[in-house]
Amino acid sequence: MKKTILLLAVLFIFSAVPAFPQTETPGQHNARMAWWRDARFGMFIHWGLYSIPAGEWNGKTSYGEWIRTSAQIPLEVYDTLPPHFNPLKFNADEWVRMAKDAGMKYIVITSKHHEGFCMFDSKLTDFDIMNTPYGKDVMTDLAAACRKYGLKFCFYHSIMDWHHPDYLPRRPWETTRSTEGADFSRYLTYLKAQLKELLTRYGDISVLWFDGEWESTWNEQYGKELYDYCRSIQPDIIINNRVGAGRMDMEGSTKAGMFGGDFGTPEQQVPAKGLPDTDWETCMTMNDHWGYNSHDKNFKSAKDIIRMLCDIVSKGGNYLLNVGPTAEGVFPQESIDRLAVIGKWMAVNGESIYGTQANPFSDLGWGRCTRKSTDKGTTLYFQIFDWPADNNLRIPGLLNEQVNATLLTGQGPVKLKTTRQEDMLIIRLPAETPDTLCPVVAVSMKGKPDLTEPPVFRTDFGTFVDSMEVALASDRDNVIIRYTMDGADPVATSREYLKPLVIKGGCVIKARCYRDGKPVSSIATREFRKIRAYVPKATTNPQPRIGFKYFEGSYDSLPDFKKMKPVKQGLADNLTIVSANKPEYFAFVWSGYILVPQTAVYAFYTESDDGSALYIDDMKVVNNDGLHSRLERTGEIALKKGFHKIRVEYFNRTGTGDLIVSVRTTGMKKQLLPAEWLFNQPEKK
Repeated sequence: MKKTILLLAVLFIFSAVPAFPQTETPGQHNARMAWWRDARFGMFIHWGLYSIPAGEWNGKTSYGEWIRTSAQIPLEVYDTLPPHFNPLKFNADEWVRMAKDAGMKYIVITSKHHEGFCMFDSKLTDFDIMNTPYGKDVMTDLAAACRKYGLKFCFYHSIMDWHHPDYLPRRPWETTRSTEGADFSRYLTYLKAQLKELLTRYGDISVLWFDGEWESTWNEQYGKELYDYCRSIQPDIIINNRVGAGRMDMEGSTKAGMFGGDFGTPEQQVPAKGLPDTDWETCMTMNDHWGYNSHDKNFKSAKDIIRMLCDIVSKGGNYLLNVGPTAEGVFPQESIDRLAVIGKWMAVNGESIYGTQANPFSDLGWGRCTRKSTDKGTTLYFQIFDWPADNNLRIPGLLNEQVNATLLTGQGPVKLKTTRQEDMLIIRLPAETPDTLCPVVAVSMKGKPDLTEPPVFRTDFGTFVDSMEVALASDRDNVIIRYTMDGADPVATSREYLKPLVIKGGCVIKARCYRDGKPVSSIATREFRKIRAYVPKATTNPQPRIGFKYFEGSYDSLPDFKKMKPVKQGLADNLTIVSANKPEYFAFVWSGYILVPQTAVYAFYTESDDGSALYIDDMKVVNNDGLHSRLERTGEIALKKGFHKIRVEYFNRTGTGDLIVSVRTTGMKKQLLPAEWLFNQPEKK
């Protein structure tokens, strides 16, 4: 009966909601984001039909929530799973209480993953939890439990849908599943109508966490419209950048100039410097799968998870930690155990996480730092990964005279003594750590931290061919930079930095900030090496464009292409593939010459999904091999002006087929490898 009224219901629901403009003042935006920025820690829950096979299909045990496509399960076979879904052990109260006890402030659960199965009572499809032996809407109970325990309730919802007849494209292996009659615009109407169900039945929904936006059928305009549509129903909702089409894959940032929703979404990684000037949230599994896999016992330790939380928050991000429940509706015992340990740590040290901002220090080798600021003063929280052997915790460059240092413990804060040594604030710790996971020291002071970072080297490379200019800079105006070039530590009588240094030979430069003749920062050190440049290669009548060979097959790493026969070959204008028309099981090799415009050190980059490598003059400069999501790696080489051999290898197994090759050198910002640099040498006839 549902299916007979599907289209009318969808059209009615969609047309009943007015458009919502994407406009708000900075103050309104900050108010909407405030709770999320304070929360810092949330639980991700991946639960669906994929929990039934528990990672195993036809003898293989490596699958997760992608099992429908990873194991290439025909739709008619996958449709036999709902009659086996009966999670009688599901207890919403227990789930939410475990999240709360672990110190989490919000829960994001899969209302629908890519498989298309709805974990809620949808009036628009029979492919939902109501058509299982369980026959109850788990989202109703979870929403009520979140209200009871004071957690924010949020939905993950996939834009992609491997089950719906109107969703396009089909999986590449679904060669017998016809697309005749499929209408993507009709699917969009279905998608929006289901979102209205989610946003009108369960009370306040705090976050909509979209995913599956990377396929060619989705675009920027659809993302903006969907964002507006959802906020027209719940204006205060927060929506991630995967609603649009500009996400930089697993890195999680949004491409410049493209719509980025409200926050970035790094996946299974922590950006080295966070995502500056952007709200962001790292989502991560406890083991190796999002959905339940009974064979996957590779769980991160509670210690690793806690330190990852500290690392993420110290860089200004949130941490969304995943649990994959079983088909019976219970959390794996390994997840339960870790949540309990995390909760005990958070009960003592949570103040160093909630409502904090990013680390003001550029580098603390022994741990991380978060901070809280008010009109009255600042508290810095130092999360110690490596307890100092002499029990003296050294804080570089913190010059405030009046500070109060305490060690957070389960029995309350313990006051610690402080002393000074040049730029260092030294905190005397107990002989033994009270916490083997991650002890925290809080340092409070009036006003803002008087913090001086070490000087910064402003130079393109650490190597050079003939000579190099090295500039130094400080974040403070009232300091003098003193430096040495022989590897010795700077002192008050060392040379004062006044203008960029010109070096013509290898050396070690050390620099330090001074104020009133006293050191006020730690020492910055950089080694510079003079290297020989590769000489140009002899060429005969080189022609524009570069040669390519195209291969098809399933690879785990870059194969020996010399032993393989290409499916196609020819000439190409560039070395870039974005969202390839054939997104799985293929490879390319480009080979020819690049015309280097000047003698210099060059940095080459490959950003790819999956593996890639770049060779110059038969030297491997960039190694980005292996199965992985979109990932960038770089390498450096010195080249003399002229023609040099280049070879780029690339393969894609599953996911998006993307490759970007870039270059940077002195006086030239990072850019795509210019087409005018690419040449081929025609074969002699």
